[in-house]
Formats: sequence, C-alpha cells, structure tokens
Amino acid sequence: MDKRERATIFRKRLLEAMSLKKVSRSALARDIKVDRSTIGQLLKDDLPRLPNAQLAADAALALGVSTDWLLGLTNRPETPGDIVAAAMSLSPAERISADEQLLGWHHEAAGYKVRHVPATLPDILKTEAMLDWEYSSFRDKRLPEAFSAMQKQLEWLKSGVSDYEIALPMHEIEACAAGTAYYAGLDKDLRYDQLNFVADLCDEMFPRLRLFLFDAHTVFSSPVTIFGPNLAVVYVGHCYLAFREIERVKSLTTHFDWLVREAVVDARAVPGHIRSLLNR
Repeated sequence: MDKRERATIFRKRLLEAMSLKKVSRSALARDIKVDRSTIGQLLKDDLPRLPNAQLAADAALALGVSTDWLLGLTNRPETPGDIVAAAMSLSPAERISADEQLLGWHHEAAGYKVRHVPATLPDILKTEAMLDWEYSSFRDKRLPEAFSAMQKQLEWLKSGVSDYEIALPMHEIEACAAGTAYYAGLDKDLRYDQLNFVADLCDEMFPRLRLFLFDAHTVFSSPVTIFGPNLAVVYVGHCYLAFREIERVKSLTTHFDWLVREAVVDARAVPGHIRSLLNR
C-alpha cells in the first residue's frame, strides 16, 4: 500500500470514528492537544496527509479505536485489549445461571453441530431422579429450576435444529452401572433407569444425537462444548471459559474430532453396550 492510499484510508476511518463518537474537529483537537487546523489538514480530501506516530496514537486513544485500524493495518477497529476480551471471556457457572447460559449458547449455534465433552454423564441426558440425587448436597436445593433447564435443552436437541455429538469416557458409564466412584451409594434402580434413559435416547435420536465412548487410559479431555464454528466453552468449575477467536475454536474442534476417532465404542453401538453392562 503506498502512502497516498494509506492516507486516504486514515482520513476515511478518522471521519468514521469521529462520527460514531459524535466528536467534532474542535473537540478532537482539544482531546489530543493540537490545533484545530492540524485535524483539518488530516481530513482534507484533496491532499491526503498521514499523521506522525504520536498524533495517530493520540487520535486512536481519544476515539477508542486501534491505531492499526486507523492506518489500514487491520479491519477490526477495536483496541487489542478489547479484541482479547471479546475472543476469551469468563461466565459464572453457578448451577442454574450456567444452565440458562448454556441454553443461550445452544440457540446461538442453531444450524451448526454442537460437540460436547461432559464432566460426568451429560446433563442434557439426565433423569429427574439423577438430578434430585445430585442436588441433594446443595443447601439451597433448586431441583425444579434445574430440571426445567435440562428439559429446555433436551427439547432444543429434539427439535433437530442442530446435530449433537457427545464424547464421554467409557469409565463414566461403567462406574454408573457398577455404582462406584462418583456414583457410589446411589440406588441401583436409579442408576439403571438413568442408563436405560441414555440408551433409549441414543436409539431414538440417532443420527441427530451421537454418543461416543473413549478410553481415558489412552486419550483425555477436559469438559468442553463447541457450539459450531464460532464459540468453544471450557468448564473449569466455578466459571466457563468462552473462546470466540476462530483459530482457538478450530483447535478445540480438532481435539474433539480426535476423541471421536479414538472412540472404543462407536455411536451406533453405544445403546447396545450400555444394555450389555446392565445385563451383566
């Protein structure tokens, strides 16, 4: 890009930023401590002029845009800090509000595939009795709200707006069947009803719902959900870490696809695998 072309871009973008901020030439001149005539020269369309580095930086700071954008080096007007904040954000994961937030992200991904690695059995496939057991440890027990949130997500899944893939460690299903680890002390009938519910849904909704079981001895994943091509969310306990930067979303999508390729039980075989565990 030659100097005249860059100067033209600078003039147009400076005018655009001033218009959006509703800043006059005089006000901008006062903010960056230059004469009004200096701003006028920068905005003349018959003799495009580039500012020096100090003036470009001061104008960008006053107008809340990036210097790179004013100079035509990027098409994003946000400052680098704002870009980072938009690309990665933290959302609180207090149980009920997190469930509502997840539903919003599902709607945002309408028409795209949703890929999910849960922390335990997928919340979206849990029975009311299982949720009741899990919420029993909460001092403020809000089972009705939790179950309602899960039902809304399940209804969204059944609507067929988005395909849904879940990758789950095989030991999670085995522990639920055997009543060990996380599920120790949980009533056998409740555990069996839960697993039968998962198997029945996988049968009913295939191929819109596909559940893959991987061996955690050979592959590993943190809890993560990828909502189409534009958003990936990692669950870290008290909060969700949300990524909107395209390359980060692609990396997590590649990670999920690796889990699927390494699955020891394919989606078609999962219902039969679960029922065989229960029969044994």
